[in-house]
Amino acid sequence: MSEPASAPPSEPSADPHARWRFLRDVAVFQFKLALDNLRDFALVPVTLIAAAIDLVFKGEREGALFYKVLEWGWHSEKVIDLYSMIEQDEGLNHDFTVDAVIARLENVIVREYEKGGTAASVKTAVDRAIDQIQREGGTRRSKVRDAVMRAAEKVRTRLEAENKGGEPPAV
Repeated sequence: MSEPASAPPSEPSADPHARWRFLRDVAVFQFKLALDNLRDFALVPVTLIAAAIDLVFKGEREGALFYKVLEWGWHSEKVIDLYSMIEQDEGLNHDFTVDAVIARLENVIVREYEKGGTAASVKTAVDRAIDQIQREGGTRRSKVRDAVMRAAEKVRTRLEAENKGGEPPAV
């Protein structure tokens, strides 16, 4: 009776880091899926509220607020770039995509590791990298905050005018 043929032993990959790159891609993909789902979960009520506001208050065009929310959703989808591991679009080179932030943090960790850094020095280096990312994103954050404040002021002004029985100002 002959013994069943066993599968040949797997040959080592030509790239010794391929397995770790694969595991990294799995972890990053799961993180991006969670982030994408959180964004989608938030967009459901936000788009409905924006649409309701657009139905009640006439804006510069029909559905103006709703379409602004859609633009934000579209932009955030590009920033998350869920399938970046398989799409190699050289035209997208944004500093604030999820991939760019993860790459910056990974580079800090690798540099500290290669220098023989301790966990404390790695933590300090990562903290510095996150601080830099936040500083670079600060101007965008203030623009978003200003836009939200202007929108809230317009809504408050309209509501006050309606409560007084007057015609709300045009937006």
